[in-house]
Amino acid sequence: MDDAENSDLAPEGGPLRRGWTTGACATAATRSALSALLGAGFEDPVTITLPGGQQPAFALAHERRGAGFAEAGIIKDAGDDPDVTHGALVMARVEPGEAGAGISFHAGEGVGTVTKPGLPLPVGEPAINPVPRQMMRQVVESLCAARGIPADFRLTISVRDGARLAEKTWNPRLGIVGGLSILGTTGIVVPYSCAAWIASIQRGVDVARAMGLTHVVGSTGDTSEKAAMARLGLPLEAYLDMGDFVGGLLKYLRSRPVDRVTIAGGFAKLVKLAQGALDLHSARGSVDFGLLAQLLADLGAPPDVVARAGTANTANEVLSLATAAGLPLGDAVARAAQRQSVRILSAPNIAVDVMVVDRAGKIVGESG
Repeated sequence: MDDAENSDLAPEGGPLRRGWTTGACATAATRSALSALLGAGFEDPVTITLPGGQQPAFALAHERRGAGFAEAGIIKDAGDDPDVTHGALVMARVEPGEAGAGISFHAGEGVGTVTKPGLPLPVGEPAINPVPRQMMRQVVESLCAARGIPADFRLTISVRDGARLAEKTWNPRLGIVGGLSILGTTGIVVPYSCAAWIASIQRGVDVARAMGLTHVVGSTGDTSEKAAMARLGLPLEAYLDMGDFVGGLLKYLRSRPVDRVTIAGGFAKLVKLAQGALDLHSARGSVDFGLLAQLLADLGAPPDVVARAGTANTANEVLSLATAAGLPLGDAVARAAQRQSVRILSAPNIAVDVMVVDRAGKIVGESG
């Protein structure tokens, strides 16, 4: 997401509708397909129990029987969340496995495979996360126990058009190749929740550490990330799209340290970091123009420039004033943001530097 786009707000007015994760959809599809394979027909609607005890019902969008298999599909409803998988068809194909083999998971079309260490699944495994696997195991074991048969089945999960959708996610950078991940810890999608984004940041740190990288870069958006890439030349896995969640990145690094972290971002967002903000979203804090005026005064700006900064409409207006006056305001903001980052991180063994990038992608300030 571009720096300028990070200020988009959630819809206003009324409660936002929650949705269901790909893991919940895959579990429901698995239950319906197994029911058909065992001779009881496809369950439609199909009800499952989520980890929190909720029991949603899902309508089938796809069902198919063949020689030795049954397949069911659910259209994912992400509620009011802007999820790239909203409307995707999540399918489960269930087949008998070898006697005594238990339940095995396989990646069908549109589901990725893990190719890098650091994720909660071993390299070579289908990208079906632990909680969705446990949910699917429970429905298979429950239906099999009711019939007194062993739970020896192959489960192949697929997502229609998943490979294309995965290009809009963190998966390629995390080393998940070929499609999407089947995700969810609660089964429920909370609209505009920061939890999913912060979880992606954390997985990015885990992958970077597992690959032996000692320097990571947290960027607020695409523009600042490209500028950091051009300047630093690190491996792709070192770059973390942290968005507005600088606090989420720095706090995670306390317990999963690296030698060095660079924070790269747009001018306005890093002014907020310089103020001590942990979340840089425009809806959760505004720029302190008094701080900018004081920084300019400290740089020796003329009184009229300081006064205009204090009453400016936007942070970029102040940056333009400083540039016209030949004053390194970007550097001053970077140093102030660095001090706050060190305070938040609270880990003296980790070096921190900050890079300020303007809207054109030019680096206009560095902490040194």
